[in-house]
Amino acid sequence: MSDKQDTFEPELRRDPLTGIWVVIANRSGRPSGETEREKVLPASACPFCPLKEKTTPPEIYAIRPGGGEPDSPGWTLRVVPNKFRAFDAGLPLKRQGMGMYDYMTACGAHEVIIETPDHEAQIRSMPREQVGLILDTYRLRLDDLRKDPRFRHVIIFQNYRVVAGASLPHPHSQVIATPVVPKLVKDKLTTAREHFQERERCIFCDIVAQETYDGRRIVSQNDTFVALVPFAARFPYEVNIFPKRHQHDFTLMTEEEKWGLVDILQDSLQRYYALLGDHESGWNVPYNMVMGTAPNLLPRPGRPDYWGTIEYDYHWHIELIPRLTKMAGFEWGTGFYINVVLPERAASDLAHALEPAPESQPVA
Repeated sequence: MSDKQDTFEPELRRDPLTGIWVVIANRSGRPSGETEREKVLPASACPFCPLKEKTTPPEIYAIRPGGGEPDSPGWTLRVVPNKFRAFDAGLPLKRQGMGMYDYMTACGAHEVIIETPDHEAQIRSMPREQVGLILDTYRLRLDDLRKDPRFRHVIIFQNYRVVAGASLPHPHSQVIATPVVPKLVKDKLTTAREHFQERERCIFCDIVAQETYDGRRIVSQNDTFVALVPFAARFPYEVNIFPKRHQHDFTLMTEEEKWGLVDILQDSLQRYYALLGDHESGWNVPYNMVMGTAPNLLPRPGRPDYWGTIEYDYHWHIELIPRLTKMAGFEWGTGFYINVVLPERAASDLAHALEPAPESQPVA
């Protein structure tokens, strides 16, 4: 454990009251966004834009259709370590007790997927092929990071705009590999396992079947995916995207399913823009996109059956959360959420968001 307050390596500390691991990371040099309004950063000053390749850490992966050296121009997508990372692959995995407290090094990975050279692009309006490349890269990074037995879980997410936690406006996602399965993820995995043990069915498949039959919370669907507002949505216009075919891991998608996900993801974000965006400026609502997929299933020492039934009881999905409200004292103090939009109303609004406005009738 570090005893220096000004400079220290990232570490994990477990809250004994909640069981939640907290990342203690010195990110004082991280660009700080303004909380209430967007911080304008032109492409000329953006470290993720073309010709700025040397300003990022050395790239891990890149797509250059015309070839070229690493960290050079001509790319359509890049993956680099986060310059202000919360987890460090160079740290040894070390766990120890400190009296009643648990501590471990923040051994992991923290990467940035720079999704396009276009500083102004948005996933909702990118070329379909570019979104496909982004999803391919998600799968590649998941496969690669899971080879490291130190990493127990990998999360992929996107923070869109400052209000949602982005410190740079250039389109990018993040990938973080952690040495523990986060408590929120573990709770979902445990619930899914218990449901399967009792009923021999996947709880997520049951939810999709129930919502499809009910119909009131369905936003859109295609042959391979369905987008819906959760029955107990935590936030206004929250949307969950599920593959219709049962699969516990994002990497198991077929090529057909990948393009189905491209279509429904872009469709969902276009609905946000149509309903909640500013069409004159092109501004879209801030949002978080989080992928929930299976943890690393490499054997764990002394626990050969850990998540042994996950292939049958878990179902990967994507959560879209528009940042329209803020958590305040009640939410932080209770863990409850206050959603000011009825989920059925939210689903209806989104389902009809792309329909043309009715023509005004002439006054008689």
